[in-house]
Amino acid sequence: EFMQASWDIEEVQAAAIQHLASFVKDKSAFPHLPKLTEVITFVMKTHVDSLELQVEGCTLLLEILSQALEQGVVMALDESVASCLLHTVRKHSGNEKLLSLLCTLLMMISASEVAVENLRKVGIIPDLLSILRRFLHNDKICFSCCGVLWSLAVSENNGDQALLGSAVPVTSAVLREHLQNGAVAESACSALWALSLQGCLGASGYEPTTALLLDALRMNPERAVLVRNGCLALASLVRLSETAALALILDSKGSGIELIKDEFHMHFDDPGVVEALCLLMDEMVQYDEVMLNMRSQKMEKLLSEIKLQFPFS
Repeated sequence: EFMQASWDIEEVQAAAIQHLASFVKDKSAFPHLPKLTEVITFVMKTHVDSLELQVEGCTLLLEILSQALEQGVVMALDESVASCLLHTVRKHSGNEKLLSLLCTLLMMISASEVAVENLRKVGIIPDLLSILRRFLHNDKICFSCCGVLWSLAVSENNGDQALLGSAVPVTSAVLREHLQNGAVAESACSALWALSLQGCLGASGYEPTTALLLDALRMNPERAVLVRNGCLALASLVRLSETAALALILDSKGSGIELIKDEFHMHFDDPGVVEALCLLMDEMVQYDEVMLNMRSQKMEKLLSEIKLQFPFS
């Protein structure tokens, strides 16, 4: 009520948000989190020019969403919240600190299918790509934006084929820039997998994307999620194109077949990784030249090892 009586006074709203922050931190606010979210986003929208209020509002929203997730609750934020956050993104498009907070917030929000649909409705994709191009050096921003792109690409109500297609070169640039940062590379590989499943890659992108994914696997062989999603992305590309399959076995930095063997031996006890490797090999054998190459490198021995490890799968 105190906030509602003085919506237009920035100092009042700043003081009120600080008071709410202490209320939220002591965990007593959990039953009121949806109402608090509504109030905070209204303040942010009303005072969109105030950088201080945007930062404090985003920080508090992150705390609210984190508390909800700790309780196993995914908050499905409505279209007005998505619109408010997008308005802030556009108003402060050059402020790296605020955008880092906002992108983390967007990634957390995108855990909800309802929220993903609302982000799509307000037109978030071009803004995500613009942020990535401008702040390609920022690992936190890249990690979060790729996470949101993944959610948008795997969404059931996917109707943004052309827009998502424009995300492929940007996501590839992220992966290329952050190959040695396991968390960011993992997020980018996941996004590329989702984009490839949606048919967003053109024929000219098959070979360079295959080479890039192989680089990511080589640089981060111990990261099971990256290996799994990287192999699933490769399987998707190989399914579509013999060019991708040939690029995989003839890569200038080393045979992809040897890489598959190495990854199996490192992750032989992880069913998710092994299944992804099997799916990739299953797509590879549809091409005669590739299958001959696999036989010459004794892939039958690897398959026998997999059968021994997972006799009932």
